Order: sequence, then structure tokens, then C-alpha cells
Amino acid sequence: MQYETLRLTVSNNVAVIEFTRDEVMNALNTQMRAEILHAVKSAEASARVLVLTGKGRAFCSGQDLGDRASVASTDLERTLRDEYVPMLMAIYNCRIPTISAVNGPAAGAGANLALAADVVIATKSAVFLQAFTRIGLIPDAGGSYFLPRQVGMAKAMGAALFAEPITADQASAMGMIWEAVADEEFAQHWLDRATYLANGPTEAYTRVKKIIRSSFENDLEKQLLLEAKLQGECGKTHDFREGVLAFLDKRAANYEGR
Repeated sequence: MQYETLRLTVSNNVAVIEFTRDEVMNALNTQMRAEILHAVKSAEASARVLVLTGKGRAFCSGQDLGDRASVASTDLERTLRDEYVPMLMAIYNCRIPTISAVNGPAAGAGANLALAADVVIATKSAVFLQAFTRIGLIPDAGGSYFLPRQVGMAKAMGAALFAEPITADQASAMGMIWEAVADEEFAQHWLDRATYLANGPTEAYTRVKKIIRSSFENDLEKQLLLEAKLQGECGKTHDFREGVLAFLDKRAANYEGR
């Protein structure tokens, strides 16, 4: 696909999707959502880690609201069902680790797009905003799912009702994101994090994602049995054997992602 709203690059097993609608703060339109879906699938097949980030001063300002004339004809249910759901599920179910490198404001659907990744790293000048009630809507694009699980009911409810900006430091402190990084260190930092994962045991990472998420639905016994099953699968991988041999030889492991 020839992308017009983003740039996809793959280098050293690190795939980077950079949103390039910076003239509108990387607001999401129909074409961009389709291109993100395609790019995520492509990255999953060609890399061992995926990074989402934005060009310019914003990560993503959310849904492109268009002009005044388009408001009355907007079918939000169809847009969410047919365009957002496939895009978000592709990110969430991506078998390789995913990182949102939030380079600036992430608002509305843009904030929740960021939260769909496994790890969120934000520059300290970034803010997260559940802006929906400001225009008479509810959190969508997964916000009602991600927020309560990440920050708890009280913080999620406050973020949704008051629609106030949450700084990167606040987001890190409340567990919404993994870490907030100084602006001048941000670009190199997220690349270092992505490179670390790209050189790691990919099959184990795939199962880490599954086992952590499953804990919300399972009781203890079911979770322990699932741990046993997935650990058994990890134990049959090349990277497990390599990891043990590297430990015994007191050397760095050379993981191949298989």
C-alpha cells in the first residue's frame, strides 16, 4: 500500500509507524484508520517490535471532526464499529510487542489509540486528554476498557467526567503509562527500548501479553494452569535453550525470536 497519512519504516527488526497528518495534529480520518490497520499487519509480519508515534508536535488529536456541515450526518456507531474496531484490535492483538511513543498531546481517540499498545512511553511535555464529554460524547476507541484496568475506577471516572488534561508525569504515577521521559532524551530512549525488545525472545513476549491479560478473566487455578501451558510452550523454543546456555556460559544471549 502507498501510505498518505503515515510513514512505515522497518530497520533492525524495529517497525515504526509515524503518523504524518501533522498539519491537523495527526487527527484520525477514514483513510488514516485504514492505513494504520494495514501498516500494523505489515509490521507484524516483518519485524519483532512495533512503535507508534506522531510527526510534529502531537501524537494524535483524536477523531478528525471535519467541518460544521458534516456533524449532522456523522454515523458514529458505524465509524467506530467498521473503522476503529479493526484498527484497535490489530494493535491490541499484534503478536509482537507494541510501544506507543507519545511525542506530544494525545487526545480523545488519540489518547486511547496510544493506550492500545503494550507499553506507552511519553515525553514529559505530552498530555493525555479524555476529551469526549467536552462535545457530549463518552470515551470510545477503547477508553472505557483500558482506563479502568490501568488506573482503577476512581481515576478512570474522573478522567472521563472532567475531561481534564493529564500530564505525562501524572499518567506515569497513576499507572496509565509505563514511563515519562525528558523531552531531550525521548527519541533516543524509545528507540533504545524498542531495540531491546526487538533483540529479545519474541515467542516469550507473545505469551507474556496473553498471560497478563488473561489474569483479569481467570480465577487463580485457571491462571496457574494457563501459566503451565504457556511456559511449556516457551520451554520448547530455540530462545529458551539459548537463554539457558548463555546464562551458564556467562555471556549475552543471542535471541532469534523463535
